[in-house]
Amino acid sequence: MLWFQKKSENIDTTSANGPISSSPSPEPSAGPSSSRQFCLNLIQESLSSGRKGVVLKLYIENFKQLNEIFGYDYCEQLLSNIMNHMVTIIRMPVHRYIGVEFISILEGCSQGQAMALAEEILEQFDRVWKVGNTDCLCSAQIGLCFYPGYAPTPREMLKCLDAAINKASETGPNHVVCYDSNLHTLAIRKQTIARYLQTALENQEIEVRYRPTYHTESGRFTRAEYYMRIFIKGIGMVGANEFLPIAEDSGQIRAVEYFALHQVGRCIAGLMAEHQEFESISLPVSPVLLLQDDFIEEVRRVLERYHIPKGKLTLEFEESALTSASLVMNMTMQELREMGVELVLNNFVSGYSSITSVLDLPVSTLKLERSFMCQMDTNPKSIYIVEGLIHIAKNLALAVIAEGVETQEQVDALTQFSCPYQQGFYFSPTVTEDVLYQILGKTLAESRQIIAREKEKLRH
Repeated sequence: MLWFQKKSENIDTTSANGPISSSPSPEPSAGPSSSRQFCLNLIQESLSSGRKGVVLKLYIENFKQLNEIFGYDYCEQLLSNIMNHMVTIIRMPVHRYIGVEFISILEGCSQGQAMALAEEILEQFDRVWKVGNTDCLCSAQIGLCFYPGYAPTPREMLKCLDAAINKASETGPNHVVCYDSNLHTLAIRKQTIARYLQTALENQEIEVRYRPTYHTESGRFTRAEYYMRIFIKGIGMVGANEFLPIAEDSGQIRAVEYFALHQVGRCIAGLMAEHQEFESISLPVSPVLLLQDDFIEEVRRVLERYHIPKGKLTLEFEESALTSASLVMNMTMQELREMGVELVLNNFVSGYSSITSVLDLPVSTLKLERSFMCQMDTNPKSIYIVEGLIHIAKNLALAVIAEGVETQEQVDALTQFSCPYQQGFYFSPTVTEDVLYQILGKTLAESRQIIAREKEKLRH
């Protein structure tokens, strides 16, 4: 088992000044499990009281794994122990919100005092929890939000707490983050993007571009990856890497991705009509789509509508798709492959799955996570990892795409390792569809002037 080091992140330590509570303290008791609505009602009472305080939310990260290892009874007792531990520290009621989430309302508590209590709670998570005669390690994150302030309603309060917990999880297990002005600005940005997405689709305001991919063996651009971005007044240009996760959270991912799917289908049909030489055009697809009942039919409609031959349409799936509903995911991928769609596993070995999991997937191509390219210039040891991954893929008869290639040194190393496909600014920036028509099937020498012009546009 691994031992984790806790580190608190006090983003905003503005204090409310004053004691934790000047009124008589409630009887410290874990009490029975509380329903979601009960917690919402408690938060509403606090927000309406006119008094100051902090809402604390604790989320257990690895509970599913613990449940699989130790079983239901063990884990229920573990949850009870955690709740009692929290009550002992904060000496206020703690309520089971949903599943493995706990909420406590620290009335009269300042932000700084709440941070200290949260850190004390997390100290136990650095050590083993003992249930009966069996020990286990359990990791958690804590989010804090001061009131009155950012959250006028219970649901907004929960959104603030979730944002703080998500921020805490970015730094590793057992952290605490308090919702502050920085997180609030980020939340407003996300809300603005989510609202604009639907308008952008209806008004066809999504800018479509493509990332050309260079084939080292033929010395030509043979593939391209679909990319999109939108311009939002007051924010600026927003790329797909930012707005697609927001579309997932807001329930708009299906509309956005199906729009993109038809754009790619139309592009492939246009290239075929112009008798362009190319292998395939790829579309990065959210794992959420793999669980949509009509996803397979939508892909089939695109293949039929645009008369796309087998192998010309490529769908890229994030490695994170392997972490949930794996059986359903695998069945969907199998059906897509039978339809003649090439499948690419994106961000390979980014931390979600083991290399052996690739053996069970119907993918034909692996895309190396772009951080490997950056590390090749700064950490010599990473070169051996890249070489090993390319070697493994070749032995498994899988193609490899290295993305994020930007320097001559990276190109030299990848070429030495016989990496067949390379993609990045070194070769070409993202381009519009009409420029893609001029690049696909061409060598670097033949495309040099066009690419230089596109790079120059980005500098102005």
